[in-house]
Amino acid sequence: MTIGTVSTSAQSMLLISQLNQDNTALNQTQQQVSSGLVSTTYGGYGDQTAALESAQAAVDRTNSYQAATQLALNQANLQDTQLTQLSSLASQLQQDITTAVANNTGSTLMASASSIYDQVTQILNSQDSNGNYIYGGDQNNTPPVTTTSLSDLASLSSVSQAFTSGTVKGSVQVGDGQTVQVGLLASNIGTGILQTLSDIANFNTGSSGNFGSTLTGAQSTFLSNEIPVSQSAGETVTNAAAQNGDTYQQLQGALTQQQAMSTLYTGFVSNIQNVNMASAISSLNLDQTALQAATEVTAQLGQISLLNYLSPTSSG
Repeated sequence: MTIGTVSTSAQSMLLISQLNQDNTALNQTQQQVSSGLVSTTYGGYGDQTAALESAQAAVDRTNSYQAATQLALNQANLQDTQLTQLSSLASQLQQDITTAVANNTGSTLMASASSIYDQVTQILNSQDSNGNYIYGGDQNNTPPVTTTSLSDLASLSSVSQAFTSGTVKGSVQVGDGQTVQVGLLASNIGTGILQTLSDIANFNTGSSGNFGSTLTGAQSTFLSNEIPVSQSAGETVTNAAAQNGDTYQQLQGALTQQQAMSTLYTGFVSNIQNVNMASAISSLNLDQTALQAATEVTAQLGQISLLNYLSPTSSG
């Protein structure tokens, strides 16, 4: 007669089910300990899934605003440097005209005017790291100033014809429903200086022109009248620089707020997403022990037979 095992099919299935549960729990805690996350999928967060998705979307959105605002700050900072240079050039032009009148000589005036023109247009046609023209507005793919020399500028019937810049200044979104105007237009900040330069160049080529070592009465009168014009051009640039400074401060304030919100939202995500490591390690140890025990019991159950319960009989 063959002696079979005592365990029933139902007992085996129950132990196998328990074994699978312990194995699943162990895998989950191992994953939590290795990743530091409660779950690597949204489904593992249960009723907190919606809150996690919302908080993560807020983090992503705020980080995007931060990146855009930082680029705008970089642009405003560059504009500040270039506006300072433009202001200095406007002051230089005014000083050159004033000196010519005071000394009654225009021998170096046109050379200086030509140099100032080159420097002004170089600034107005400057590009950012992406190749966009900073002062081009919504037409930032082409140079905002098209003339290549002072004589080219003087040949135009109107200084406005020298500009191809758009009419819409660049803006940046710094928050939900919040935008800050950052861009400046070449025509707005450069018209005054170029108009003064054009006036001087046109007068010089006219019947009363050709500034020389000694100014004529007509030349002196003309240049005297250009002094307040050049001063006004400089004031336009100074005002633009002040406005740009205000914009920089506004952007800096927005960036500070964005950083605070990013920290807040990241904390929300962390509270939901990150596992309590001490608790997870404790659970891992318990799950390992439970799985080992279930495995041993299952193995032992398959080895138990009726012989384990039969008393030995005396021979006789």
